[in-house]
Amino acid sequence: MAATEKSEVVVDRGKWEWSELWKKEDWWAIWLGFIILIVGLIIFLPRPPADMHEKLARAEATMSAEEARAPFDTIEWHQANDTKSGLRARNEPHGKTLEKWTQKPGRWSASPLDSLYRSEAAAAEIRAKAQPAYEAAQEVTKAALATAREAQAAAEAAGFANRELNSQANAAIREWRGARDKERSLRGRANTQADNKIPYLFGAMILIMLFFAAGTRFMGINTAQFIKGFWFVFLLAIIAYIIGNNATMREYGFGALIWGIVLGLLISNTLGTPNFVKSAIQTEYFIKTGLVLLGAEILFSKMVAIGLPGIVTAWLVTPTVLILTFIFGQKVLKMESKTLNITVSADMSVCGVSAAIATAAACRATKEELTIAVGMSMLFTAVMMIALPTFIVAIGLNPVWGGAWIGGTIDATGAVVAAGAFLGEAGMFVAATVKMIQNILIGVIAFAVAVYWCARVDCVAGQQVSPMEIWYRFPKFVLGFIAASFIFSTMLVGMGSAGDVMIDQGVLRGFSRPLRDWFFIMAFVSIGLSADFRALARHFTGGKPVILYVCGQCLNLLLTFLVAGLMFMVVFRSVTDSLLAG
Repeated sequence: MAATEKSEVVVDRGKWEWSELWKKEDWWAIWLGFIILIVGLIIFLPRPPADMHEKLARAEATMSAEEARAPFDTIEWHQANDTKSGLRARNEPHGKTLEKWTQKPGRWSASPLDSLYRSEAAAAEIRAKAQPAYEAAQEVTKAALATAREAQAAAEAAGFANRELNSQANAAIREWRGARDKERSLRGRANTQADNKIPYLFGAMILIMLFFAAGTRFMGINTAQFIKGFWFVFLLAIIAYIIGNNATMREYGFGALIWGIVLGLLISNTLGTPNFVKSAIQTEYFIKTGLVLLGAEILFSKMVAIGLPGIVTAWLVTPTVLILTFIFGQKVLKMESKTLNITVSADMSVCGVSAAIATAAACRATKEELTIAVGMSMLFTAVMMIALPTFIVAIGLNPVWGGAWIGGTIDATGAVVAAGAFLGEAGMFVAATVKMIQNILIGVIAFAVAVYWCARVDCVAGQQVSPMEIWYRFPKFVLGFIAASFIFSTMLVGMGSAGDVMIDQGVLRGFSRPLRDWFFIMAFVSIGLSADFRALARHFTGGKPVILYVCGQCLNLLLTFLVAGLMFMVVFRSVTDSLLAG
């Protein structure tokens, strides 16, 4: 679109109309997202686990006493912490019921049917094979606990004043914890039960379809056609989960989201997307609703837990990389499409798909440009989630430093957690927390892009941009994202430890997050179904988007490595030491 054409749009924008609250998909994403969150609160808050407050009080009293007694986390401290973390509202009967209706196809290695259905005979066979290993792991855990008790007793006999004995006790306790974690991982297979997910997947499809259909009539979408084609989108989402949950695919990082795009692209560019499906291809409707739910998971308490070094790492590098990458694309690569340039830059520097969606909405990028950004993000994420932690371990980098590096550079939150797990508990915690801190920038970046595009890109010399135009450009669903984050962060802090049980381990992990996963995969399928390779090809002239992404990611890797090292290893070394000790 030429500059003059865009300026006419600015002039003829018109006044705000209240009808936009029920006619625009951004607002429907907010309303639907908050309906889910409110329903989750209604379900979980009145039904806490039995004696929750008493158990939490006893556990916290024990933990406080042990922290005052010993210079390391004792066996009793860990046991009390296990009791505390074991209280989860989603493990209650109503939570288990919701889990069934929001579940996804399971993991499998031999047959894809195993992800949907497991007979009693098959379950018995798995139990029989897993039981010996589980029993052996139990014995190892018992022995490790006995050794840890002896080591702790020796340290206690010395009044916890002998540093060598304290170190030996701490190491023995870590060995016990490692053995216990292995035992727990085997317990699931030893307790495998018959399972048939098919009826619940069908029920979830009906419920999600009706849920989104509620807004279609108001937004000018043919509701009957939406319902008619929805099953096709949902079926592809199920298939994407089945392929992505294969053991080999999971090992190499090719998860369901990648396969959602791939399946959609294969259909749209070979057989062609069927006409009856097109009304159900609502990429932004699905993903914006999911992003509002994601906001509730971005808890400010995470920022406090990791402190200033994590905030500086996430908030200093991210805008720097975004701005420099955009300038590089314009000045060096001479990219014709500024919207593609900024969308790829935001995707790569902030947090992948979520940032790409918000930025694309703010600058009015085309669907093809969004598809390019998201596709590259998924492919590079799959590579980096394996390559980066492997490199970190190979060079012996401090796990806290490595975790911050991963959290600031790998795009998808799930991939960050998986990659951080390679570095141990501390590395995984830092990686996930830095990523969540970085995710807060989604709204800030979207607003900044909207302002810049109105004031510098889409304006005409001598023409003044009104605040109303900036409001019009700003993706409204970001307001829902921010509001959800603020409300649930406040609730979590106000409820104390009970908030972890009821909010984090109830409303969010037990209800809204599983639904968010479904909304995201449907959006990715929709991206693929609506993309045309011929339309995408012209954007790859000279390989500029790929060059932009690779160069930007290299800059991101370098700056994040340096800033994270400075923050966690020099300026705030005490924070790193406490994370490793904990």
